[in-house]
Amino acid sequence: MELRDTAKAADGHELAVTRFPAEGKAWATLLLAGAMGVRQDFYEPLARFLAESGIHVLTFDYRGMGASRDGSLRGLEADVLTWADADLEAMLAEARAMGPGLKAFALGHSLGGQLFGAVPGGARLDAIVTVTAGTGWYRHNDRMAWQVRFFWFVAIPLLTPLFGYFPGKRLRMVGDLPAGVARQWRRWALHPEYLLSEGEAMRGRFDAVRAPVLGFSFEDDAIITRPAVDQLHGFYRHARVERRHLAPGDAGRRRIGHFGYFQPESRDNLWRDTLAWLKGRA
Repeated sequence: MELRDTAKAADGHELAVTRFPAEGKAWATLLLAGAMGVRQDFYEPLARFLAESGIHVLTFDYRGMGASRDGSLRGLEADVLTWADADLEAMLAEARAMGPGLKAFALGHSLGGQLFGAVPGGARLDAIVTVTAGTGWYRHNDRMAWQVRFFWFVAIPLLTPLFGYFPGKRLRMVGDLPAGVARQWRRWALHPEYLLSEGEAMRGRFDAVRAPVLGFSFEDDAIITRPAVDQLHGFYRHARVERRHLAPGDAGRRRIGHFGYFQPESRDNLWRDTLAWLKGRA
């Protein structure tokens, strides 16, 4: 039975978390890190499946997002690296604490999958799974070219200073974001090397990851395309990377896109395949 709780980020900020204790004898722990603007509740079906399979699972909301949001985002001091260094890093440790001594895994959706290589804790993981996680460089997206350009060149730079945060929820674009998150994310998206534009220290963090990495992408994903996913996984220069690029029919589905992996319909194919891969790394 899952437990809704709170846990402290590295700087003491309270984050909303949900713990899914393993059923039966536990053999691993796993942090499930979500996409930009997606609440942790969305990942509950997968988290329960993994817990039923013997894995302690932790989900969380970044500060300012979902159940970790406390009022207006105006004035919240946070950028994407705050989410990585303070929130994600602490939640990796929090997940490990659910089963000290067990194998420590992480599974990330989109932004969540981008950030495992960006934090020191990524180097201490035993295996990483990413789902539709690629670089956000805008030129990689040729399926929503006009929408992407409007988002980066019009919506974020005009609306963020006007509101004091990015009001994505009312625009049905990503969701509301702290101003610092929106600005830094835009800066990365306009650079060909995305988050590696932060410099050699960021490159060094990705180089420190030695754990095996499994990266899923899907042919009908209009948000993160195959070249973007391939580029991100190329950042792991010293890890054993396995890429799986699938058409929906390969997984017995009519549509998967950017979010379909996490729907319960994926249980008997994608989820079981992922579980088998993790067991092979345990």
